Amino acid sequence: MSSDPRCPQCKSENVYQDGEMWVCAECFHEWDANAESAEATDENVQVLDSNGNVLVTGDSVIVIKDLKVKGSTSGVKVGTKVRNIRLIEAVDGHNISCKIDGIGAMYLKSEFVRKA
Repeated sequence: MSSDPRCPQCKSENVYQDGEMWVCAECFHEWDANAESAEATDENVQVLDSNGNVLVTGDSVIVIKDLKVKGSTSGVKVGTKVRNIRLIEAVDGHNISCKIDGIGAMYLKSEFVRKA
């Protein structure tokens, strides 16, 4: 068992120390090893869309890639507009909770949407 911290951005255990900084091998987030707590950095994390725009709860977004839906033969098509998104703590990289007309409630990754 290792006492290495988890990444404050993606919660991965796959981290390493580089000098005074910790680096996540999965999302490449860097943070100070002498930081007071991981929760303090969580509050400052911003969710960005594919173009780098900051997303906030209540925004509308447009899907930029055809997305397959697990357990379904249908999927989410390019150009689908999703209204009133809700930002959540990242679960397997999915940091947007929303309802899509014709499909229902689902989670999306912010890298596959752009702000409308």
